[in-house]
Amino acid sequence: MRFAGIDIGSRTIELVVLKDREIIEMKQADSGFDPLAQAKEMLQGVDHDHIMATGYGRHLFELSFDAPTVTEIKAYAVGARALFPEVRTILDIGGQDSKAIAVNYDGKVIKFEMNDRCAAGTGKFLEIMAKTLGYSLDHFGVEALEATRDIQISSMCTVFAESEVTSLVARGEKRVDIALGLHRSVVKRAAGMMKRVSVIEPILFAGGAARNPCMRRLLEQALGKDILVPENPQMVGALGAALLAGKTDCIPGCNEKDL
Repeated sequence: MRFAGIDIGSRTIELVVLKDREIIEMKQADSGFDPLAQAKEMLQGVDHDHIMATGYGRHLFELSFDAPTVTEIKAYAVGARALFPEVRTILDIGGQDSKAIAVNYDGKVIKFEMNDRCAAGTGKFLEIMAKTLGYSLDHFGVEALEATRDIQISSMCTVFAESEVTSLVARGEKRVDIALGLHRSVVKRAAGMMKRVSVIEPILFAGGAARNPCMRRLLEQALGKDILVPENPQMVGALGAALLAGKTDCIPGCNEKDL
């Protein structure tokens, strides 16, 4: 049988299909202005027997497809442990939220914290700041690693930080130095959240921000610990949802209250 997991996020949608617990198909697309329509398009031609949804758009998907759902916290915990069975702490920085998750030796979630009320400390913050400095998001972190001076960014509010960046540019500060300061401000916020939840190793870094080399390096420096980054860090939630779809006690009629 084939089990699918779909993670409908604010910026992107990820789809993973498993057969015999092995990944046989992966897809990713921008969420766009109509995530549900995008999800339907992604599923065209995808062969699966059962599907489970996670992410901020999971409830819309549930209504449209009559599919079970699971919280992002549970999905990420399951997906992370499938990739790295010894993982105890998970950090996910997505498009418009970030979360720190602590799991015990059995993989059960024991504590978590989310930042989902403000763009500060999320991928959206980095995206806006990259655009303000004239960088593509893919090159933002690479350029920040070339900085020669550490500039402190005093505001984490996206609107105020954008204004601060504009002032720094007008003052003649180098773009790469400002870029490093912006990355450091996001890492400081993420590390603070992790320290309130857990910094027990092994630590896994997931989400779109995990593809950023500057974020990875600064996070290791801030925690004083090595971190693990999956080959496809944005697929962790979808993988977890697919694995949960394959649990016989979750089919049919399972919903996130059961998980």
